[in-house]
Order: sequence, then C-alpha cells, then structure tokens
Amino acid sequence: MIKNQIDLITLGCSKNLVDTEHLMRQLQAVGYAVKHDAEKANGEIVVINTCGFIGDAKEESIDMILQFAQKKSKKKIKKLFVMGCLSERYLKELSVEIPEVDKFYGKFNYNELIKDLGKEFHSDLSLQRNITTPSHYSYVKIAEGCNRTCSYCAIPLITGKYQSRPMEDIEEEIKWLVSQGVKEFQLIAQDLSYYGFDRYKGLKLAELTNRLADIKGVEWLRLHYLYPAGFPTDLFKVMRERENVCNYLDIALQHISDNMLKKMRRGVSSQQTYELVKMLRCEVPDIHIRTTLLLGHPGETEDDVEELKTFIREMRFERLGAFAYSDEEGTYSNLHYDDNIPYEIKQQRVSEIMKIQQQISLEINQQKIGKSFKIIVDSLDDDYYIARSEYDSPEVDTEILINRADGELLIGEFYTAKIIGAEEFDLYAQIQK
Repeated sequence: MIKNQIDLITLGCSKNLVDTEHLMRQLQAVGYAVKHDAEKANGEIVVINTCGFIGDAKEESIDMILQFAQKKSKKKIKKLFVMGCLSERYLKELSVEIPEVDKFYGKFNYNELIKDLGKEFHSDLSLQRNITTPSHYSYVKIAEGCNRTCSYCAIPLITGKYQSRPMEDIEEEIKWLVSQGVKEFQLIAQDLSYYGFDRYKGLKLAELTNRLADIKGVEWLRLHYLYPAGFPTDLFKVMRERENVCNYLDIALQHISDNMLKKMRRGVSSQQTYELVKMLRCEVPDIHIRTTLLLGHPGETEDDVEELKTFIREMRFERLGAFAYSDEEGTYSNLHYDDNIPYEIKQQRVSEIMKIQQQISLEINQQKIGKSFKIIVDSLDDDYYIARSEYDSPEVDTEILINRADGELLIGEFYTAKIIGAEEFDLYAQIQK
C-alpha cells in the first residue's frame, strides 16, 4: 500500500473516461500521486468509475466494487470510493448492500470527493485533465444527458435531461489539449445530434464543429453517437469543406423494420432511415459510416431480422456492431413489454448479423489495396506499428499494420501509407517515402 497514492479504475464508455481524467487532474493538483487502470492497484485509496448501461456492464462494475471491498476488509487499502453511472442509479441500494465503500457518488457530483478528502477543488483547472489515452488523441464530451425516449435505454434515467456545454468552454478545453500535444479529437455525447437545442434554441452541432475546426493544431475531428431522428443536415457542408473534419460518422440506427422502430420508440421510419443513409453517402462522398444494431428486442420477429439483413447488404456499412437486447429495469420496454426472446436466440441473431458484416468489411477493405491514405501511428506491438486513417476511430475500428522491419516510425505522427493487404478488420500498409 503506497501512501498518498490514489488508483482510479474506469469501466464503461469513453464518456466515463473523460470524467476520470478530470478527477485525476484535481487529485493531482491537491497533492496525490494518481494512477489509472494499473495492472495492480497498490495505492492507499481506490476510486472506481462505474458503468450502468446494460446487464453485463453492471455485473462487471459490481464485481469490481466487491473485489476492492474485500481488499479494504483485509486492510489492503484504506479508503474505497465509487462514482459513475451505476452509482448514480443505485446510490441508496449500493450504500446499504456494500457498506465497506466509504462513499458513493453519482454521475455529476464526483468532485465532492476532493472536499471529502479534506482538500479544496481547483475551479481554475475545471477544463484540464490528465490524458490517459495515447497523448496524440483525446475524447471531448460536448454534452450530458439525453432527451430521447428509446424503449430499451436506461441512460436518460441515469443522466437526466440533455445539457449542452457552452461552445466557449469546449473551445478552451480543446485549445488546452492542443497545448498538451493532442492532435486528434473524438467529439462524444450520448446524442451529438441534439447539441445546442437546450442552450441555443437550435441544433448547433455544425456550428460547433466548424468553430473547433478553426482551432490551430486540430488535425482531425471525429463525430460519435448521432441519432437518425432530427439529424442536423447542415453538418454535411462542414464535413465536405473542412479537411480536418473526418469523413466519418457514428450513427446508431438500431433496426430497420417499421415494426421494430416503432416498438423501440426511435421516432423514425424505415423509409426515413434509408433516405438518410443514402443522403449521407451523396452529400459526403467517401464517408465511412459506423452504426450499431440491437437484436432480440421484445416483439422482434424473424421477418424483422430478415429485413435487417437485407438492409445491411444494401447499405454496406463500413463499420457495424450488433448487440443483444438487455432488459433494463425502469425502461419503457421493461415496463410495457415481455422479454420473451430466449438468450440463445438473441445471440444467434447477433452472430448472423456479424457474419454478414464480416464479409462486407472484408470486401470494403480489399477495395483499399493499392490506395494511399493519411495515417496516424498509435502504438508499437511486437513486429508491427499500429496505425489508423481518418476512417478509423481508436479502439473500435480497423487497424492499419505496418511492418516494423520497414523502418522506424514515431508514435503520434502522421504519415502517408499505401495499403498492400487486407483482412476483415485489419489492413496492412507500407509507408510512402
């Protein structure tokens, strides 16, 4: 046990990671040594940032809390604190069930930890953070909460109503990150599409993206988690005209049949979804679209699944993930539908969808052989440098592998690379001198 050291453990999404990074900066400012996701937590204080999105994530969070609660009981750590989405949703219940935890914090009051440690919060550092990602890229959260009423999603129950951050604050945060050497920015929120509506009385994602693209040192901006309903179409012009705005969109479509879209309360029809995807491809040539699909929602039939398969084959998404429905208490689905599709059937449908996507991904990647792309190098793994193009978001998308024997490359630097080989989810390349 190392005195005056705090170990932070982050579970869940990149939005949680941003919260952790801000807390780390505050803890460091008041005199603590801070470690993040260390292989072995050996500080006297442990802080766990939890996820409460779906069953598997909740289980992982609870297991982690119990693991460190046991360590505290054995006096291997002095204090244990828990924050984040799971804590926000089940604050009272967790406090009773796991009394070993010194204090549970919600999603938005974790800075109270500073006061509870007998220290003073540094408001002048509120836009600064300790970067835990590779130093050349970072996630930037532009809003909290969600106003959507999707049947299956517990996020609005956890985070509350949508709250856009002021544009000026986001600009200042990115300027500070640039000063720290960050070149690539992933804009994130539960719903990017809605940005600005609450604060500025209109959809302002395009304006924000344009303003951020103006900041010197911003090499790449990438947009994550848009909704098809109420899509801000003025974004197209910004993506076409600004070179540092990546031709990449992460837009969660979830399903395609009218039957399922209605049951999921998505606020969009099958025809509107088809039209939006076609418009994206027309307005932003060479765009790479990432989407996610949800299988096994109550009421889903085999015909719905077949319609979804047809949609995937026709639209040929560059990036696609599929997930099985998880019945979350308090959601519309939980209160109004019967979760009667067996787990095995849900997983089978996910597998069938991903098998189709695997072939599509291979064909799209093979079409890139012989072409050259601007890439950024993320890391070195044994014999290969791991890199990405503007079409690839960190951790979730295709990696470009470059043989180390071909010459030394610098981590975090941009190069031009020619694609020489392709697999389903990996590309192989050579640097062009």
